[in-house]
Amino acid sequence: MTIADSVFPMDNGGSCVPLPPEEENRIVSELIKESELNLREGNLYYVISNRWFSSWQGYVGDCGGMLSTGEQSSIDQNAGVVHSENADRPGPIDNSDIVSNGNNYEGNDLDIHRMLVEGTDYVLVPQKVWERLSEWYKGGPALPRRLISQGAAQKQYSVEVYPLILKLTDARDNSVSTVKLSKKANIRELYELVCKIKGVEQKKACIWDYFNLNKHTMLAVSDQTLEEANLVMDQDILLEVSLDGDHSLGNELALVPLEPPRSSMSIAGGPTLSNGHASVSSFNSYQGSSVSSSLTTVDDKYDNYRGERGGLAGLQNLGNTCFMNSSIQCLVHTPPLVEYFLQDYSEDINMDNPLGMRGELALAFGDLLRKLWSAGRTAVAPRAFKGKLARFAPQFSGYNQHDSQELLAFLLDGLHEDLNRVKQKPYIEMKDSDGRPDEEIAYECWKNHMARNDSLIVDVCQGQYKSTLVCPVCGKISITFDPFMYLSLPLPSTVTRSMTVTVFYSDGSGLPMPYTVTVLKHGCCRDLSNALAAACCLKSDEMLLLAEVYEHKIYRYLETPLEPLASIKDDEHIVAYRLKSGARKTKLEIMHRWLDNVKGGERKLFGTPLVTYLVEDTLYGANIETSVHKMLLPLRRASASTKSHDGKENGFVSVDTDEKSHISNTQCEPSNLTTTSTEQDGTACGDSSFQLFVTNSSGLGCEPIEKDSLLKQSQHIRVFLDWTDKEHDLYDANYLRDLPEVHKTGFTVKKTRQEAISLFSCLEAFLTEEPLGPDDMWYCPRCKEHRQATKKLDLWKLPEILVFHLKRFSYSRYLKNKLDTFVNFPIHNLDLTKYVISKDGQSYMYELYAISNHYGGLGGGHYTAYAKLIDDNKWYHFDDSHVSPVTEAEIKSSAAYVLFYQRVRSKPQMEGEASVAHTGSF
Repeated sequence: MTIADSVFPMDNGGSCVPLPPEEENRIVSELIKESELNLREGNLYYVISNRWFSSWQGYVGDCGGMLSTGEQSSIDQNAGVVHSENADRPGPIDNSDIVSNGNNYEGNDLDIHRMLVEGTDYVLVPQKVWERLSEWYKGGPALPRRLISQGAAQKQYSVEVYPLILKLTDARDNSVSTVKLSKKANIRELYELVCKIKGVEQKKACIWDYFNLNKHTMLAVSDQTLEEANLVMDQDILLEVSLDGDHSLGNELALVPLEPPRSSMSIAGGPTLSNGHASVSSFNSYQGSSVSSSLTTVDDKYDNYRGERGGLAGLQNLGNTCFMNSSIQCLVHTPPLVEYFLQDYSEDINMDNPLGMRGELALAFGDLLRKLWSAGRTAVAPRAFKGKLARFAPQFSGYNQHDSQELLAFLLDGLHEDLNRVKQKPYIEMKDSDGRPDEEIAYECWKNHMARNDSLIVDVCQGQYKSTLVCPVCGKISITFDPFMYLSLPLPSTVTRSMTVTVFYSDGSGLPMPYTVTVLKHGCCRDLSNALAAACCLKSDEMLLLAEVYEHKIYRYLETPLEPLASIKDDEHIVAYRLKSGARKTKLEIMHRWLDNVKGGERKLFGTPLVTYLVEDTLYGANIETSVHKMLLPLRRASASTKSHDGKENGFVSVDTDEKSHISNTQCEPSNLTTTSTEQDGTACGDSSFQLFVTNSSGLGCEPIEKDSLLKQSQHIRVFLDWTDKEHDLYDANYLRDLPEVHKTGFTVKKTRQEAISLFSCLEAFLTEEPLGPDDMWYCPRCKEHRQATKKLDLWKLPEILVFHLKRFSYSRYLKNKLDTFVNFPIHNLDLTKYVISKDGQSYMYELYAISNHYGGLGGGHYTAYAKLIDDNKWYHFDDSHVSPVTEAEIKSSAAYVLFYQRVRSKPQMEGEASVAHTGSF
């Protein structure tokens, strides 16, 4: 059946009978798959409010991978199409919550609110899906958007949710109107739209780039796109109308800026062109010419910039570009970069590097840096630079908020490739470590790296760390030495998790006791067992058996040491049975039942199962009964007539001072709750035989156990213990109830500044050995299989400029989170010498000079920067266009996101390193 054939007959534009939800799901899923196979620039997509789409998705289930955030919690990933049986069919499509009011765009469609997030506020559906949904549900309004391609080297498709909005000023009457069209539209289309709106003949119209209400360039009719013309969201354009239609200057005027450049020096030290940009041909004509002799020396020119108090200009926000402004301010206040880009770096431009951007990114960055370091504090509009970003890194195009650290990583890598002095990269086959000394391997790896990568960025921003992988099966050790440009440090709270596990004594020597331990989030059950062993003072002849309890039964045993802790959820109940090590033949599992007289004598499970091991070759009912008596002994009441105990807390007893000394978490000896040797053997006077029943793995059938019953040999015996009034009189079953969850959410106290973590603790968490995640398995060359190896990082070589990225953001399909934990970082004298394992005799002392800050939450936050002016012991706050001085005490906050440090070298160190710099050694 075709998709069209599956729709019921229509009457007056609507279906006579609504389709079943499963059928709607099938149709939409097929249409989504069809659209994914036919991606073309210009395809139409429609914006739909996530509020309505979530209700529809709850009605029909997940369609073809389109999952709205609002419905995620109710969808089982392991089930196919899931929909709620109780969900009602939604009403008409309602986009009113995302549509902006008061749109006055000339001849254009509706707009939506700014700063909306896909998947949270809206979803995008292909045109055919919209047509079907509109056919079935009506409503609206329709919000069509086109698919565009972005990027110079690698094309990426994206839906232009927010087309370009321009403010049109008519010079004839100074009236202002708003026009909207795609940033991929060309200037010819802009002329056609403006002339149509204003009723002007195109030959008489002249449109100017009127950014900041200043004439910049005349936009000549051409196929150049609005994005290539550096037109940005909400900027002004000016319409001038000539009475005679004479624009004699023609296209020449389109390249003439009406504002003088901020600096007489062009990028890369070449001659300044009329449009403020140096072209490739200008470098060819400039290199080796007499022009270079007229340039001031690097040091003199650098001093001139400093003397003019440069470096205090802000950057205009071009529409959610604060992330870009923050990263740029940190980079343009990095001393080695300032010195480099204020001199002639034309010889380093690599035009042929396939991994670079033909030098365009380096040229644009250098031009922007020069403008920011020229005299004055007038804010600079980084339109040309943003245009280069959009071209070479389409992920940063548009006007959504992005991550300043992700941009920083792209800029450092892009600048490196554009300035890479290696024109032809040789192929180098890496050798295995094979037990060779670390010094030999590290030198070899760095030499190989420098043979392919040699730039300013490598010189000052790249370090080297040692990576050690160990196979958990065969013990194969793999050691590599890899370069890095920044260190992404986890905050300890993102690396570890607190887990509460209740420990039961299988020999009856102590009461059940909950222990809360801290383990690595990506650790394994072995790590949890080791942490519990230390917490409960496990003896050398004892072991722990982990299990999950669900509905008063053992749901699963966690007996695989390498099972990831990620498989244990916070709301689960985990127990650990404390057992004797050594010979273990039969696992005995005791489940508790009570008689529900209200429901006609039905037996119901309660409490926590008890587990032990039996070592006898032949098992009788008496062996089972003895084990039950022994395990229940700690629960025996002080007086048989006592039916309840006081001081219960969190499901467990709060004992007096004397008792607490026996069962405290800090004591290794379990409490001695036995009274006589006969009681310990389970033959105390007055004790009667338990009502015991052997059952199968499903717990459905059961047979009574007598003392002389011979039990069938098995590795796992499951037994029901039926509690009567006599058992309740003798034993306090409350100790078996109310297991705590692994982690109780909602009661975590937020860290205060006084409880802050240090930068050193973040670095130590980064350097801590941990197992690889299940999705990041390592191929062991000895086992010939992918293994969940353990990984250990160590610092070997640190760069002059050391960048720390604090990993405040975490993303998953179901959760997006930001940590506002205050990290206490040194401003002066950051000594990392003890963390460098190469032992080269050098000190690694650093001074802070810049910070990229992030305020607020995900999606709607704001970025700023703190930077220290070069050779000026003063800090400044760069908040887009606004620049203000701050004190050193003010720069520490929980908003710190990326930290920039410069190494402080002693004079002997500098002289020693300079003597070996040409060899690439360290």
